[in-house]
Amino acid sequence: MSQLYGVEGRHPGWPAKLGPLRVPAGVVVVRPVRLRDGGEWSRTRLRDREHLEEWEPSGTGTWAERNSVWSWPPQWSALRSLARRGQCLPFTITVDGRFAGQITVGNVIRASLRSAWVGYWVSTSAVRGGVATAAVALVVDHAFGVSGLHRIEATVRPENTASVRVLTKAGFRQEGLLQRYLDVAGDWRDHLLFGLTAEEAGPGLTARLIAAGLADYE
Repeated sequence: MSQLYGVEGRHPGWPAKLGPLRVPAGVVVVRPVRLRDGGEWSRTRLRDREHLEEWEPSGTGTWAERNSVWSWPPQWSALRSLARRGQCLPFTITVDGRFAGQITVGNVIRASLRSAWVGYWVSTSAVRGGVATAAVALVVDHAFGVSGLHRIEATVRPENTASVRVLTKAGFRQEGLLQRYLDVAGDWRDHLLFGLTAEEAGPGLTARLIAAGLADYE
């Protein structure tokens, strides 16, 4: 289920509000990132450093500097600019109306390829109970539907078993191993490559979750 507003031809599918979808952890909604997300975004990421830093690309400056409330406005502005150019779909994940993480469809390429990648993170309060899986299902269905994409990829470190389970449960298939693919936590790390095409999604990832008893419409 999605609600679209302000859609233009150059950025189909954004902005949009997706859900609500009920999972064991609560009611999941995916909506566009907002400037006023900054305070909760910063508090969550500073609190959950140990949970997040091991899996995220290395960056300049300290974790506190990169995730301070003052670092959010330029990130938000850059994401919104890319979205308006049709190059990404940046969303915030909420559970029962509270900030719970982010999910982004990035590097959108159209023409004859029509592909992108999906990346996400969730707070420690949302790592169980189906939140990430629901968010992935909602966003991928939206990308294949209104956004008109054909293929979505995701990469994840083999050690990140929780994220591997999310992608597998959502319906992605493993395609291979990318050796020393990305600088994460200060070193070049291998990543598993997962992929999914619109044909493989069939009636939709959300419909699959509901049929499996893992989620339901609110």
